[in-house]
Amino acid sequence: MKNGEIIKCMSACADNEDLALINNYTRREMKADELYTFSLVLCDNEVDRDFERFSIPALYELEKLFVGKTGICDHQPKAENQVARIYKCYVEKTEGRTTMAGEAYHRLVAKAYLPLTDSTKELILMLDSGIRKEISVGCAVEESICSICGESRRTGKCTHKIGKKYGGKLCHTVLNRPTDAYEWSFVAVPAQRAAGVIKSYSDTGKEVTTMTDILKSLQTGDDVTLTSREAEELCSYINELKKDAEIGKAYKEDMKREIVKLSAVIFPEIGGDVMMRLADGMDFETLKAFKSAYGSNLKNGKSTGMPALYRSNNKTADVDLNKASANNNSFML
Repeated sequence: MKNGEIIKCMSACADNEDLALINNYTRREMKADELYTFSLVLCDNEVDRDFERFSIPALYELEKLFVGKTGICDHQPKAENQVARIYKCYVEKTEGRTTMAGEAYHRLVAKAYLPLTDSTKELILMLDSGIRKEISVGCAVEESICSICGESRRTGKCTHKIGKKYGGKLCHTVLNRPTDAYEWSFVAVPAQRAAGVIKSYSDTGKEVTTMTDILKSLQTGDDVTLTSREAEELCSYINELKKDAEIGKAYKEDMKREIVKLSAVIFPEIGGDVMMRLADGMDFETLKAFKSAYGSNLKNGKSTGMPALYRSNNKTADVDLNKASANNNSFML
């Protein structure tokens, strides 16, 4: 059966050894006919859909960390979502099979149990019928290494792009030194092609890929493959840019109106509609320059002299700002 799925279901415990392991987690001694057990593959060392894989030593660390962890649905950490518990884990090597990275294929197999009750009948039927079978896990790792250069993804020294090939080798991230295993979950579409892994990083480091990294990749013009997490971050980033753009647009419109108003004081002979058309063609830096030049020649709403932008021998008048605005019939705000 495919990796990453339920691989064996039993209506009762396989043997007394399994029952003894299960009873380490129960409040009372459970009998074999009170329990339903099944085996599943949690994860492996194959490159997944996010172009990440666990190292073989990492699988052996996870073997210890996942024992006793509860199983839930869709990674929703609610008490009512707890459906099963792992009581045994082991790493299994498949002879004659190699991964995309050229390693011998290893997978982390677990055994889990749940009570035989009226409330679990539906789940058991879903398991037996093969409807509920895909598995995903949540864990934390300390190291995320580039498969091409061996540099940490967190230092910023690595320039290789995940999903691209270098010298015929696929660039991906190797996850090593797990520090915690949170839970395992039944899901519809796992990240790993086989088992599916939701990976989070420990507090000792930061995310592998930053928004700067993503934007640099997009600017190269090369083909870029984004993970689901990166795509979500990019969409969020674009939405924030849209909000900022709207704020900037409103601020620019206010500045244009202010320049037209100031122009009515200093150059009353220029119609407001004419000045607005001029302002419409200005970029932000030009608008700032005009506002600064006009503003430096006004004090308390009155003209104090010709602006630096206007050099002539014409004599300036001491004009009231509000009166000029009111008397200029072509002045449009």
